[in-house]
Amino acid sequence: MRPSLLRTAAQHLRRRDYSSSAAAQPERKVAILGAAGGIGQPLALLMKLNPLVSSLSLYDIAGTPGVTADVSHINTPALVKGFMADDQLAEALQGADVVIIPAGVPRKPGMTRDDLFKINAGIVKGLCTAIAKHCPNALVNMISNPVNSTVPIAAEVFKKAGTFDEKKLFGVTTLDVVRAKTFYAGKANVPVTGVNVPVVGGHAGVTILPLFSQATPASNALSHEDLKALTKRTQDGGTEVVEAKAGKGSATLSMAYAGAVFGDACLKGLNGVPDIVECSFVQSTVTELPFFASKVRLGKNGVEEVIGLGELSAFEKEGLESLKGELLSSIEKGIKFAQEN
Repeated sequence: MRPSLLRTAAQHLRRRDYSSSAAAQPERKVAILGAAGGIGQPLALLMKLNPLVSSLSLYDIAGTPGVTADVSHINTPALVKGFMADDQLAEALQGADVVIIPAGVPRKPGMTRDDLFKINAGIVKGLCTAIAKHCPNALVNMISNPVNSTVPIAAEVFKKAGTFDEKKLFGVTTLDVVRAKTFYAGKANVPVTGVNVPVVGGHAGVTILPLFSQATPASNALSHEDLKALTKRTQDGGTEVVEAKAGKGSATLSMAYAGAVFGDACLKGLNGVPDIVECSFVQSTVTELPFFASKVRLGKNGVEEVIGLGELSAFEKEGLESLKGELLSSIEKGIKFAQEN
């Protein structure tokens, strides 16, 4: 990547009028668990470009020395350290302000997000047990799928350890927002950089509910059928990538970008930047479900406010009701796993 492109990427992460000098910023440590994987490597690159990161801790069960050496050569301020295997996890986590977890196996053709549960649930439980012990006050950004279940697993682990803070646990659903923005902009023929689309619910299939009725800029050019098709494509975005890669991977690059965007938002919130709002899967009273993705305002303690759904179209109201059964089942499955294992 040319230096000009690196600068452009870093500048993009500094969006939303963040203008304070790097020297004035507090020291912030970010730990990535699963840093040698398909999401972890590009995520490590993007977080190395982020000027708010002073220390970048890269952890995985294998492969981290190479990733660490590679990323550490980039001429940005963040100090990069690599850690490998269980005996180095504690050091990787100590002092972390934000922990991003893309660890686990990716989806393969024919594999549902539920299939992932059997493998990834145990991985997440182990990592969260270590987080509770070594950096209990960190903001935890959960990428490992199925997010609808892994976030409840993390909550139960933290509750058992006596460290749970609902303001500091996030399911990263930003990729759903990224896709909704991209697909909407293409269909409405508007510049994508100015588009905003809230996405609520969960992070799998029909539980993903983009609120195109609240999209900005508004468009009168889209029919009801267009909106149905955009909703379906957003819900199936992960499958679209899995099938396009034909057995050789899942959505890694776009997920890494989305993870970096949300991580950046968390850091800005911690640093006191006002009006940082992103969608995330959090403990919530917006609906009767214990966890739900909606817009949240981020601040110095993590979640400052869970924002309500606003006015929904009839189509969106129908989608909201139809997603609740599957989402609740996934949440309960995560809770049951954590309590029984």
